Amino acid sequence: MKHLPLEQLEQTLGYRFVRREMLQQALTHSSFAREATEATQDNEQLEFLGDAVLQLIASQEILDRHPEFHEGELSQLRAHLVNSRHLLQCANAIGLGDYLRLGRGEEKTGGRRKTAVLADGVEALIAALYLDGGLVAASRFVLDHILEPELERLAENADEVLVADHKSRLQEVLRASGRPEPSYELAGEEGPAHRKSFTMRVVVLDATNRPEFTACGSGQTKKSASQVAARKALEYLQDTAHE
Repeated sequence: MKHLPLEQLEQTLGYRFVRREMLQQALTHSSFAREATEATQDNEQLEFLGDAVLQLIASQEILDRHPEFHEGELSQLRAHLVNSRHLLQCANAIGLGDYLRLGRGEEKTGGRRKTAVLADGVEALIAALYLDGGLVAASRFVLDHILEPELERLAENADEVLVADHKSRLQEVLRASGRPEPSYELAGEEGPAHRKSFTMRVVVLDATNRPEFTACGSGQTKKSASQVAARKALEYLQDTAHE
């Protein structure tokens, strides 16, 4: 396949590389490097560095936006933002597959559309931007093409991605201590239909099935409200465990 000119990718990125070879390496899959007749660097080391740079930028951004989150919540939100699905969306949005240098075998098996190849390519591109233009250039790309689209979607309900964490954790803690599973119930709702706020109540029972602790949480969905309530119950159990 004839590759599109790198100038076109630079235009899409809004960044012109000083060292064009960095961009070329970021686009070079290991299959291409193995088949090359002369020494050619692939993008695997850049993938490694790009992953670290991406984690750093994402960590700083969610810390700035959600100073109220605990370490576990920050880690889970970061993992959600930088997962392969979002990297794939970024790759497709900038047409990265059209610029990749692939070996013949990888080309024949549809490498330009493979999630792993494209996601790795995005990470390598982040590293190339970082090495050529510093953290500012890398941050601009990561924010514009990876983080912002999903952060905007989660703006009014950022705890959406945390729902399973606290509820599952609460269930595990109660089971380990011999208590029954917690129960959840709707405690109230308010607001217009398109902007409702729900309040969910969780009830924690002791080993004799008597109510031990009740907590309420609010959110834009019943699931997110239940997550907040479960987090409060976990905090209660952690506090009583240290008494």
